[in-house]
Amino acid sequence: MDLPVDDQLRLLQNFGWIEVWDAIFYDWWSIRTSFSILLGFVLALFLYWVHYVPVNWTKDLTEVGYEFLTKNRRKESKIQAINRARKLRKTTNDHMPPPFPNGWFAIAESYDVKRNEVIDVSCLGQHFAVFRTESGDAHVLDAYCPHLGANIAVGGTVRGDCIECPFHQWAFRGSDGQCVNAAYSSSDTAFKNTKLKKWISNEINGAIFIWHHAEGEDPWHIPLVKEIETEEWIYQGRNEFLINCHIQEIPENGADNAHLIAVHGPNVLTGSDLRFTRASWATFLNHWWDASWRSSTNPNEKHIATAILEHSTRLFNKLELHHLDVQANQIGPAYVQLVVTSTFGLVAILQTVTPVEPLVQKVIHRFYSPRKCGFFTKFMIWAESVMFERDMMVWNHKVYLHSPCLLKEDRNIKLYRAWYSQFYSENSKTFAEAKDSMEW
Repeated sequence: MDLPVDDQLRLLQNFGWIEVWDAIFYDWWSIRTSFSILLGFVLALFLYWVHYVPVNWTKDLTEVGYEFLTKNRRKESKIQAINRARKLRKTTNDHMPPPFPNGWFAIAESYDVKRNEVIDVSCLGQHFAVFRTESGDAHVLDAYCPHLGANIAVGGTVRGDCIECPFHQWAFRGSDGQCVNAAYSSSDTAFKNTKLKKWISNEINGAIFIWHHAEGEDPWHIPLVKEIETEEWIYQGRNEFLINCHIQEIPENGADNAHLIAVHGPNVLTGSDLRFTRASWATFLNHWWDASWRSSTNPNEKHIATAILEHSTRLFNKLELHHLDVQANQIGPAYVQLVVTSTFGLVAILQTVTPVEPLVQKVIHRFYSPRKCGFFTKFMIWAESVMFERDMMVWNHKVYLHSPCLLKEDRNIKLYRAWYSQFYSENSKTFAEAKDSMEW
């Protein structure tokens, strides 16, 4: 027989169940409130990271493309295996292009050099002292003091518009490299004919470039990206890699259409190790590419070439999930400006390639976009880094072939090599000369 409601409540009270349910309800409400606060805090941190915290994806020479070398090798460290592989790799000295082409090279990022600070940079077979004066101007001088050979970038002091050597306090003016003072000299003219080489430099688009030319020719200009200077596009992050190859191999990818499907067609979720990119579980998603390449016909811009790429992400090779267009302007031998447009927004990528050694390149990509495109740009940094590391696995182990076996479909590679050859000249240091100068 059913009990009246009042009797049911009295029965529950006798057993204390109402208090139990009240406690459960309030505990649940408290937990839910705490979880909501925590979730809101985490979401706020995520949104702050997306829109205000730049990404820094950095890999050194040993981190990409060498994993297979140490498999089942217990007695050999990874670094030992990599060094051995690098030494054993064939290098065709007789036909290898000069390792240091003529052109502009980024030797530092702007934020690396603070006011009244100096940094030591080794690249292009040279040592540079890169410093910023109190007024904010960046200068680049030869690093070795002509007095007794000290490296002025190691322990040197920036004073006004000069850099002072740490060894004997000789001071060199940043604007022309002239020695303007020797602290212990009793003469004001004894050092008037002493100077350091002043390198032509240009701080633009977030980097400090120097002009390197074996024949001493005058430089062409680097295009300013005004949206970066006006901060219409904000800095979203960067990646940095060290790669074991000749500098010409890296931008050659822009003219190599066939490699796009072979290397970059498989699902990005499979990662960068080419041994696993064609995993059967990942075939539901792939990347479709189309590309063209041409050099400029403007006689004043013969140092510029343009690659146009189309990319789409496809589900089961049919349904297009995402489409983007890329215009990549290669400006000289070592600098590329890319603009990526898609339904999710716009991203600008600035690529610099700097020869650290004849066969070691430092590649940096800096990413810029409107602040509202922060999430898409962060995704682009990850995806571009994964795809670039796939190329690195090839570059780190290939040899440069002077006369490759090319098909008619590879015609852009032939055109590219003819275009790139303009950056070598009679007095360009040969591969053998550059290699010998770095061995001791």
